Amino acid sequence: MHYLFTISLLAILASTTTAEPVTTATLIHEMVDFERLCETPEHAYKTIQFTSYDRRSQVPGGPHWFENSDGFGGAPIPPFEKVLKEPDAEGVGEYLLADVEGPGAIVRTWTANINGTIRVYLDGADKPIYDGPAEQFMHRPYEAFLEGSGVAAETLRGTLYQRDAAYCPMPFAKRCRIEWIGDQKQLHFYYVQVRKYEGKDVEVKSFRADDLKIHADVVKEVSLILAHPDGIGLSPDSKSHDFDLKLAPGARSEPLRVEGPGALERLRLLVEGADERAALRQTVMNVTCDGWSKAQVQSPVGDFFAAAPDVNPYVSLPFTVQDDGWMTSRYLMPYKESLVVEFHNLGEQEVRIRGEANTKARDWNDDRTMHFYARWRVTHGIATPPALDIPFLVAGGTGRYVGTASLMMNTALGTHQGGTWWGEGDEKVFVDDDKTPSWFGTGSEDYYNYAWSAEDIFAYPYCGQPRNDGPGNRGFVANYRHHFLDDQPFEDRIAFYLELLSYHPVEDFSYARQAYHYGRPGIIDDHVTITAEDVRIPRLPAPWVPNAQNASAGATYFEPETLTAQPHQLEDGEVWSHGKLMAWRPQADGETLRLKLPVKKAGKYEVRIGLGFDGRSGAVRATLDGEPFGFGVGADRDEVDLYEGRRTMLRASESQQLELSEGEHVIELMFDDKGREDARLGVDFIWLQPR
Repeated sequence: MHYLFTISLLAILASTTTAEPVTTATLIHEMVDFERLCETPEHAYKTIQFTSYDRRSQVPGGPHWFENSDGFGGAPIPPFEKVLKEPDAEGVGEYLLADVEGPGAIVRTWTANINGTIRVYLDGADKPIYDGPAEQFMHRPYEAFLEGSGVAAETLRGTLYQRDAAYCPMPFAKRCRIEWIGDQKQLHFYYVQVRKYEGKDVEVKSFRADDLKIHADVVKEVSLILAHPDGIGLSPDSKSHDFDLKLAPGARSEPLRVEGPGALERLRLLVEGADERAALRQTVMNVTCDGWSKAQVQSPVGDFFAAAPDVNPYVSLPFTVQDDGWMTSRYLMPYKESLVVEFHNLGEQEVRIRGEANTKARDWNDDRTMHFYARWRVTHGIATPPALDIPFLVAGGTGRYVGTASLMMNTALGTHQGGTWWGEGDEKVFVDDDKTPSWFGTGSEDYYNYAWSAEDIFAYPYCGQPRNDGPGNRGFVANYRHHFLDDQPFEDRIAFYLELLSYHPVEDFSYARQAYHYGRPGIIDDHVTITAEDVRIPRLPAPWVPNAQNASAGATYFEPETLTAQPHQLEDGEVWSHGKLMAWRPQADGETLRLKLPVKKAGKYEVRIGLGFDGRSGAVRATLDGEPFGFGVGADRDEVDLYEGRRTMLRASESQQLELSEGEHVIELMFDDKGREDARLGVDFIWLQPR
């Protein structure tokens, strides 16, 4: 598989020459092209975006800079480029979402929810290339062109369609105009990202309805690579460099030094210590190319792979984190004269580092080649409100922005996304001479390609949430997004900010982050050296007591150990309410855990159960007074699988709306250990919510 993927990639790259015009096929090629990111663009372009952000936010730092009325309907200023036709009696109007003159391409779309119809006109045509449901265009743009193409819808799921976003390039030679016909008083969140070529020397072949049929092989090839990034092989001339070292507290070691020109094409690392979390955060990796006085890569090892803290397995296009702790980077790191990898132990324990580095010969173009950068930074002890712009990268010079990771500890006290959500803040990206951002988003999760403050663990080639402790969005949270097709070149400067704007007041919030980018020699930024204080492990406030706020306002929380007389144990942990998890295991076949739930007043309620997910869990079913009550996922399944091999998480179960009488009700839990000898059921709280 590796060999086949290597040959395929070489064929793809070889097929894209300087003489070729920009087409749907060449843009799809770019979705897996690591080499392209290392060079300044052959044809200069800027990535711009059109979104439903609050139009009152115009002056950076001004009184309306953090306004947040976007997409829900009834915004003070319609969130469009222009009102084309005022709403009719049914509230339906016509609005201009985007109008781009000159050559370019649509490169990304996203929505949380949008009503109405989208029409896309290319090159001034009278007939739209797309005229259909707005939601379909934002989530699955190519769906309208699949019939007869030879490309199956399933091929695009999880590859060109990622979570709530789509990477379906639609190039245009002269102009792109997008209109929306809908009710702006209803939900209408949207992103449309467009690559706009800035010169007149670029030839672009506009998207046609039969492009998927013509380029079906390319679509399938690239989709296969996106679906299986671990299948990407090494170059035929790749050289392997293995190392195995131990680092005492405070010690440094330089296990790899190679001469150029060349490129580091793959780096695999395993960091071990008595305290794994501390080892991964407090072992700092420095990668220095060409003798630079400041290492281009400066990052805790675990955070570099965008899934910290601890080992949180997932696969993306540039990174893989395995269950056994091995972590892989596929980002290409070119160097002209030399590359040095160094590790520095800023912790208080000895750590062992094993590594496998692969380098290859690669020419350095003095006019175009760039170094790879990943300079980690963190801000501890944040209190919000007020909202604030978190700087990810503020740099001067020439380069290309290619990825982002947010690695946070959220100290919220709620149990629901509506009471723990951290990410109402928007991305704001200033490029070159921007006075207002080229990118102005509608929410942090929208930037990261998901929606509605989702708490689930997910991973796609370009985006994911490999960690989210819970309940809701509480605890340690990691989000990532990589920009291959929607990268942002810059000639003179870039300033990338992501607002921190939460639903609720929080204190002692910790926000670590990565900005992955390439830079030409001479680029400068505001990075400062990583210190021992920076890499201290944030701790959740203890003991944690669930707070009935926002979406859980009016709730009553019960500790399960107070609702049963059956034998059980209590396990310590900062994730659990009051610092304790009730652990129970059947003593005999068929035994169930019975919890007696008191209801003081008859009425409508939801009953949710806080459950522990980890490597010692099995599966559980539940009834209330002998009847199912929507306990499972989606409120229509009886069973929840609690097993998580590497993660420790707390989640609240689902619930239907229930009519409960005054008095005692019985929750009965049936546990299946799935054949694991040490398995037990972890119950953290019972959440009674009046409705």
